[in-house]
Amino acid sequence: MIVKLPNPVDYAVPIFVLMILIEMIWARRNAPEKYEPRDTLTSLGFGLGSTVAGALTAGLVASMFYWGYKYRLIEIGWAWWAWIACFIIDDLAYYVFHRSAHRVRWFWASHVNHHSSQHYNLSTALRQSWTSFIALGFIFRLPLVFIGFHPAMVFFCGAINLIYQFWIHTEAIKRFPAWFEYVMNTPSHHRVHHATNPRYLDSNYAGTFIIWDRMFGTFAAENDEEQIRYGIVRQLGTFNLLYSVFHEWIAIAKDVWSAPWRYKLGYLWRPPGWSHDGSRDTSDSIKARWNERQQKAVTLAE
Repeated sequence: MIVKLPNPVDYAVPIFVLMILIEMIWARRNAPEKYEPRDTLTSLGFGLGSTVAGALTAGLVASMFYWGYKYRLIEIGWAWWAWIACFIIDDLAYYVFHRSAHRVRWFWASHVNHHSSQHYNLSTALRQSWTSFIALGFIFRLPLVFIGFHPAMVFFCGAINLIYQFWIHTEAIKRFPAWFEYVMNTPSHHRVHHATNPRYLDSNYAGTFIIWDRMFGTFAAENDEEQIRYGIVRQLGTFNLLYSVFHEWIAIAKDVWSAPWRYKLGYLWRPPGWSHDGSRDTSDSIKARWNERQQKAVTLAE
């Protein structure tokens, strides 16, 4: 049975706009460098384009989820506990997606859009991809409908997760009480995730609950002694919206075209930065070199 629930994001948009305006006022008074007009306009372009792309593909995604629901293992229904279970499992599914989006280049080609800003403010949260459908990111939530959660419930919980993640894109908030920081994703944890500092690469994939990172060994705490550098390892160097959206897809096409046949698939499914001749850096190699330097520094200090 098709059920249509309201989309919580529609109601949250005015709040998003208000929060961005408030943060802009705060930044103007306390840290003007936190906002760059061209960067913010690019983020708004991302947000508008992703909204249009989502609307165009929503029907196809919904059809696939309702198809999967026909083959559900159990009938879960709409009880209060089902909503809680759905939200928690959906957040775990998001963690798996998010980790894959940083470790598999095909998924990264879409997700890189979100990381392309060298600033970290609430407008950065609007940098959502136009190509999520092409990247097949929705497949990570499909297991929930096969389990027995209704597609409408899954979509609703996913929207709540997205809303939660909006407010953590800020430098205006430093830390929350320790118990909250231990369980929930916070601005501090997510700043680490957006960092290009070697110590922070591939950390803190959480959506709502940071406990997934603690459980699966991908957690990193923010170090107040080291300034965070935002963006991607190879910065775009432009505010051109179309280039920002499609640059990684173009790079993949060039790599696949020029690579020897036995390595072509590697440029789709290996980590970002992988090359068949080892001439490029992945996050693993960058982090390994950094760890080696740290160990040498400790040895010399002794």
